Amino acid sequence: MTVAVLRSHSQITISAPVVSSLGLKEGDQLEIFADNGKISMIPVAVYPDDYVEQLRRETAELRDNIKSGKQPVFDSVDAFIDALESTSRF
Repeated sequence: MTVAVLRSHSQITISAPVVSSLGLKEGDQLEIFADNGKISMIPVAVYPDDYVEQLRRETAELRDNIKSGKQPVFDSVDAFIDALESTSRF
């Protein structure tokens, strides 16, 4: 168990073993919330707005391709792998 001290400006330090075990690094962001009298912190991924917009455009393009029949759709992962293997040159 590690004890953290609440310092001025509501700051705490997370112990090195906890940081290491979670693979955290300086600049990582954490969601912090109260949960039945406990403080919980969950690492979150924050993506730049331009990256999120790129993903939205690609998703819209894929949806359009599926509707038009340009994008194959598979019923299962196995069907997808079978299709990959049938076109593989290995």
